[in-house]
Amino acid sequence: MGESGTSAPAPARPAPARPAPEVPPALRVALDGYLAHLTVERGLSANTLAAYRRDLARYVEHLACAGRVGIGDVTEGDVEDFLTAVRTGSDGRAVLSASSAARAVVAVRGWHRFAVLEGQAPDDPARAVRPPQQPQRLPKAISTHDVERLLGAASLGDGPVPLRDRALLELLYSTGARISEAVGLDVDDLDLTPGRAAVRLFGKGSKERVVPVGAYAVEAVEAYLVRARPALAAAGRGGSAVFLNTRGARLSRQSAWAVLRTAAERAGLPGAAHVSPHTLRHSFATHLLAGGADVRVVQELLGHASVTTTQIYTRVTPDTLREVYVTSHPRARRDQARERAGERAGERPGQRAEGPDGAAATGAGRG
Repeated sequence: MGESGTSAPAPARPAPARPAPEVPPALRVALDGYLAHLTVERGLSANTLAAYRRDLARYVEHLACAGRVGIGDVTEGDVEDFLTAVRTGSDGRAVLSASSAARAVVAVRGWHRFAVLEGQAPDDPARAVRPPQQPQRLPKAISTHDVERLLGAASLGDGPVPLRDRALLELLYSTGARISEAVGLDVDDLDLTPGRAAVRLFGKGSKERVVPVGAYAVEAVEAYLVRARPALAAAGRGGSAVFLNTRGARLSRQSAWAVLRTAAERAGLPGAAHVSPHTLRHSFATHLLAGGADVRVVQELLGHASVTTTQIYTRVTPDTLREVYVTSHPRARRDQARERAGERAGERPGQRAEGPDGAAATGAGRG
């Protein structure tokens, strides 16, 4: 209850689930054609494509419920109603966050734009529909001290698994790789030559980039490849994957996530339950920029298509803001204020400062 006696509004809950409608064949054909376009011509990553597929499957069911038969029958109101549905759950499905709803709107707008270009629809009803505003949040990074604690916790224990886990986390932090990029690595993607070690990463849309690898990560990866990977590979058919699970198959994204979560809990990191593989990517970028790296260089290392995506890391963090304030403001700390007061007290009342020649300076003009 608030001070006025009224309770805060309850969060939106999805409406009761309703049976999935029969999607008209024309809508289904149009959607399949667009998804094929995304796969073949746009070269979207598997994860992005799967998300678009889910969003657009929900969208065509929404259109079917509205009585639309073809993509050319859709109105701007249909698109706006869909955005309302994903944000409130009024269609009986899960309520999407602002970021997930924005992704769904982007998928819908892309489909309608494609339909117009292909002559499947006379106009674009989604053109004026804007994604929901997303709160601007600083990426969550951890300190260099906490990174060291995390990496140390990953290597606790005996056998090949701790060596693998340490190598995985060292590589994530050293390169800023996405978790999907790290688990997708093949042995041929590594060049551990001293002095010029690098890794070839395949990012979103299969875009390739080469990123340097630091000395600590090189040491950890070499230890894993020599002392641990052969034992893991013997449990299965081996293959070319760098990181293997205990069955000898490629390590999955979910398993890699579990590796990080377990290490964070062992290290006793604050908010360990919220530490994710992207936390190391954010820390990589934040620490580089704090060390003086140019934002354009960090953009290339992260594989961002636009520098505006990277520039969020240049925003002043609360810790930096407080540090600058405390060291710069004359009355930020009591000890600073006392020191200045002592300096002033050292001058007796009426004491005159001496001039350059040692004579007492006065405020009077020369006679």
